[in-house]
Amino acid sequence: MNKKIAIVDYGMGNLLSVKKALDYIGANSFITSDAEKLKESDAIILPGVGAFPDAIESLKKNGLNKIITNEANEGKPFLGICLGMQLLFEESEEVTKTKGLGLIKGRIIKIKTEFKIPQIGWNSINIPKECELLKGVLEKSYVYFVHSYCAALENKDNLNAYCDYGAKIPAVVSSKNVFGIQFHPEKSGEIGLKMLKNFWELI
Repeated sequence: MNKKIAIVDYGMGNLLSVKKALDYIGANSFITSDAEKLKESDAIILPGVGAFPDAIESLKKNGLNKIITNEANEGKPFLGICLGMQLLFEESEEVTKTKGLGLIKGRIIKIKTEFKIPQIGWNSINIPKECELLKGVLEKSYVYFVHSYCAALENKDNLNAYCDYGAKIPAVVSSKNVFGIQFHPEKSGEIGLKMLKNFWELI
């Protein structure tokens, strides 16, 4: 049986560019908002662009928030991208205080820096702690960011990579089978594709 990654469609992500990147590396994937199909998948990707409260509201509307947390808690490989990574945390201060999925301890806060907000463009990452996603990715590799908010981690063990933007900004986080990438791997050239391939190889 072919292994498959489900890309969660909740009306808030650049789904097609993620799907295209997965096609390019030879990974089987499909876009769905169907709870049963998410359960049948071998791994889940939660992309996201936009505001945190809207995203949580959209997930709740279809009951996808419960399915996602159940599947992740049962050990299925799970990847959140950009806003999708931020949704993994316990709460966010964006727009209004909103509870997240609670898969990783910590909260989402406005980036505190003298530099321009949002951070848009290429930045290099530092890798204090390896994880499966970063296999074969070199320190100081450049990746593409677009965001105004970032994670404040409760447990530093969950931090795998960060970028410097006048502040130390978490770029890759993980907790067991759950991974989050703050930048856009689908827009980050070979490095981003390598990380998606590493995720695919987890299943």
